[in-house]
Amino acid sequence: MPLISTTPMLEQAKREKYGIVAFNVHSLDSIYWVLEAAAEMKSPVILQTTVGTVKSLGAENIVKVATAAADFYQVPTGLHLDHCTDYEVIKKAIRAGYTSVMIDASKHPFAENVQQTKQVMDLAASLGVNVEAELGKVGGVEEEVVVSEKDAQKAVPEECEEFVALTGVPTLAPAIGTAHGIYKGEPNIDFDRIEEISKLVDIPLVLHGGSAVPEEDVRKCVALGMSKVNVSTELKNAYSVAIREHFAAQPNSLDPRAYLQTAKEAAKEMVISKIKIVGSEGRISPLTIK
Repeated sequence: MPLISTTPMLEQAKREKYGIVAFNVHSLDSIYWVLEAAAEMKSPVILQTTVGTVKSLGAENIVKVATAAADFYQVPTGLHLDHCTDYEVIKKAIRAGYTSVMIDASKHPFAENVQQTKQVMDLAASLGVNVEAELGKVGGVEEEVVVSEKDAQKAVPEECEEFVALTGVPTLAPAIGTAHGIYKGEPNIDFDRIEEISKLVDIPLVLHGGSAVPEEDVRKCVALGMSKVNVSTELKNAYSVAIREHFAAQPNSLDPRAYLQTAKEAAKEMVISKIKIVGSEGRISPLTIK
């Protein structure tokens, strides 16, 4: 089964009012356990990598492993490059076989964000590659992208409408009060803003900073039109904590198969729980595997 564009996946999710989770993978083995969990849940899924992960593992290697895993588990799988500010890196990812890319020009003025997004659209649209853009500024840290609390800004609904009309972008990540990483307090999600944006733009919206958001809040975001839910920190933490606990209990353990299996099972539980929250369990269909 080849990797597929996330555009039809997310359009179907929007129509049927469920979500698809985009899981950040940081190693080649994590690709397999994310898809193993998705296969058990019969759920379409998006594998997502940061620019740092691409630099570490290589775009071609990621594509080859993701393609092999999607074929092995027979799971409709998209492969997304997240929060990229460099057009050349986006080009390399698309050439390697990524089926979705994010151009993050949200730190620039509106007109510059439009221009950079249109440049990526000109490259990606004819190839069937999904493009995601951001309006407003999601706070927190996503590897190279750092936005302080004072600089975080929520998206303006009318600007979202204008932005989509000018760029033709098929997915949009509006800043609505979430943050990257684990929250210091309770997330302050602006549900009214999501609803207003959804009424103005008829495309799937993306929830950034999905880690540690309460389940009921995630479900409400999905119901309001946020069809893609990004999860990174919680998944990474579950994997790492399991390894630490393994060595705390067995300090002389030397077999990687033992501690990596422990970490895999912990991470799989996290993947399964997130799939259940967004409602994509059992959603594999002829459309999602095209």
